[in-house]
Formats: sequence, C-alpha cells, structure tokens
Amino acid sequence: MATTNNKPWWKTFLTPGWVIAALLIAAFSYFAFTFLAPWQLGKNEALVERNEHIERAFDSDPIPFDPSAEEWSRVSLTGRYVPDGEVLLRLRPVDRTPAFQVLTPFALDSGDTVLVNRGWVPAEDGGTQVPAIEPAPTGRVTATGFLRADEGVHPTPPMHDQGHDMVYSISTEQVSELSGLNLATPYVQLAAGEPGELQAIPLPQLDTGNHLSYGLQWIAFGILAPGGLIYFIWAETRERRRFREEQEALLADAPLAATPIPNAPAPEPASHVAPAPRPRYGSGKRNPWAASYDRQEER
Repeated sequence: MATTNNKPWWKTFLTPGWVIAALLIAAFSYFAFTFLAPWQLGKNEALVERNEHIERAFDSDPIPFDPSAEEWSRVSLTGRYVPDGEVLLRLRPVDRTPAFQVLTPFALDSGDTVLVNRGWVPAEDGGTQVPAIEPAPTGRVTATGFLRADEGVHPTPPMHDQGHDMVYSISTEQVSELSGLNLATPYVQLAAGEPGELQAIPLPQLDTGNHLSYGLQWIAFGILAPGGLIYFIWAETRERRRFREEQEALLADAPLAATPIPNAPAPEPASHVAPAPRPRYGSGKRNPWAASYDRQEER
C-alpha cells in the first residue's frame, strides 16, 4: 500500500523562492516602519507646528526684535538700513519665477544689527541678469517682519557678479563675513507694505498637504506586506493538504491487483475504474478551442 509524505509542513517553505520572498518583505516592512512612515509623519508634524506659529503671530501684536522668540513671530525693527552690506540671494525662484532676493542689514537703535530679507525682484534675460533694484530707505524707519531661522552656510561659495555679492543660502554667518558686520541670528523676513519692501516673499499656505495620509499608507503597507505573505503560506498549505487527501482517497478506491490462478477463467472487465487524479492547480478540462482545432484536423 502506498504511503504519503509525512514531511513537516514548514519544511515545504524552506526553498530559495520562499526564503527570498520572506527576506524582501521583512526588509520592506522594516524600511516602511523605520524610515518612510516617520519621514512623512515628521514632515506633517513640522508643517502643523509652522502653521500654529504663523497663526499665533497674526493673533498677537508685533514684539521688539528678540532672537530667542520662536520662528514666524512678528517683530518690529526701529533703526536704519545699511545698504553697503547688501547681498543678493541667487537661484531661489519665487512663485516659479526666476528671482533674486535682496538681503540688507538693518542697524537697530538698540545697537544690534539684523539681516532683513526685503523681498524679491524678477530676474531678467532668462533668470541670469540682475534688474534695477530700488534702494533701501536712508533715514530712520520702523518696519515689521517675521523671524526666520538661519539656513546655514551653503556648500557653494559666494560669488561677485554684476556689481553685487551673491550667496546661495540665507546665512547670517556668511553675510557677516561678506559685509564685515556682526549680524544677529535669526534674520527677519520683511512683511508686505513695510518700508524698504520690494516684492514681499509670500507666506506659506496654512495646510499640511498629503504627508499625514502618505505616512499612514506606509504604515499600512508595512502591515499588509507580511500579512500577504502569511496568506499565501496558508493558501499553499491548504492546497497541499487538499491535494494529499485526494491522492489518498484515489489510492484507497483503486481495485487491488489479484494474484493470477492457473487455468482460471478470465475475469470480467472491472466495472469500476479509479478516476484519474485531479491536477493540483488549475482545471483538468480540455481547452474547447484546442478540441475544435483537433476536429478540423480529423476532417
């Protein structure tokens, strides 16, 4: 009598295909949980915090310049612009328009000197030519703006072109070296309509985009990937068990071979014939298109 394979079910999956699939899914889930989801959720959290700061700034009156205040606080400046220390920020489009942003030091009556972003001017000749820039007021003024975090020193060194010193990031340290002034940190982004303003830098939209949904999607993908692997293992195990049970049933129903007896009459044809084993996957029916083709060949 035939015997069935009693190999433990889990050894079925100790093959290169299953092992590689499991390792790839584990790596994907780990990456989704530890990098992709935190990356998107972190961006959402930062945008929420920024929006809250902007809302609080507009709900309160401007305060005198205070370097320790939170970013986006509205501050008032009283003093004079120092046009001799002015530099331009290059390669920073505004509303998809090639532009130069104008950074001008401002000497406060308190004795500190702060860097002020007076706004932007559209670049000419395909975004390379500096247009005429309206100079900053020369007298004593009071202006209002927003505290902005220093961007740090850009790896590309400053350049001098078309009569202007140009930088690639808003770094008070770098502008201090160029202008010879001791600038306080952070800098101030001038509000619209204030003295010395050119075209004000637009304030960011108070929305968070799709970062939260993207973060949740990566978490869901990290859960669904191993869940899918578990489902396929379960389906494969069930299919193998079904196939084994059918084979055992077919072997049990098949007629036993009789020992031949000398001079005995020939046995009657067996009325019972064991059915052919069903294929493990798919259907055992003939393709009707192939059958039609066979009939044409027989004619």
